[in-house]
Amino acid sequence: MKKTVLIVLIATLFSGSFGYSQTKTELEKHYQAFYDQMRLQGDVDGVINALTHLNVLSPSKERNDTLAYIYANDNQHLQALNTIGIEKVDSDSDLAVQVKAISLKALNQPKRSLEQFEILNIREPNAYLAYELADLKVQLGDNAGAMTNVEYGIANATDDMKYAFYERQQPYEVPLKAAFMHIKGLIQYNIDKNNIDQAIATIDQALQIDPNFNLASLSKQALTSRKDAPQEKK
Repeated sequence: MKKTVLIVLIATLFSGSFGYSQTKTELEKHYQAFYDQMRLQGDVDGVINALTHLNVLSPSKERNDTLAYIYANDNQHLQALNTIGIEKVDSDSDLAVQVKAISLKALNQPKRSLEQFEILNIREPNAYLAYELADLKVQLGDNAGAMTNVEYGIANATDDMKYAFYERQQPYEVPLKAAFMHIKGLIQYNIDKNNIDQAIATIDQALQIDPNFNLASLSKQALTSRKDAPQEKK
């Protein structure tokens, strides 16, 4: 009798384990198919839902990085960082570092964002990264470091490279070289506020490249107004 009970118990345990394994596999297949369909339909919320379920069923660093990227690309930057963290991790994939960099910048964390962009720049420097580094360093007051990135960017930016700006209601793009000339003018002003003419002349070069560069026009107007303002008596 005891042997019979033991056999039944073992059979039940194996059956339950097999059933769970089978159910998990079926769920993974279901959510993988669901993920593929949501991608096909361009449904971002559906893709996020599918990847989250797949990660719960079968955790994957690569899939987690992809989920964070989708969050960031959808301007859900806090969710992106909650997914992969904010720490500087040398073993992170390029995708994970990129997500941390852009999401931290979007959440007004320039110092932490700069750390991530510097990792990317060490791995594979390019003109776009140089602009991001320059922009963040200007925010942090490192004008000399920013100028180094700007000079590299000007030397390596090609005519077909564009950079997007969002200060207007409708985003727009300008040639990357124009963006570099604009930020160079701002750095020149930060370094020597008594030489406004130099900064204005540099921003004029940006406007020569793209006369519709709205942010450069605004910067020129601001610098010109400072130049024309009456000097305070000491």
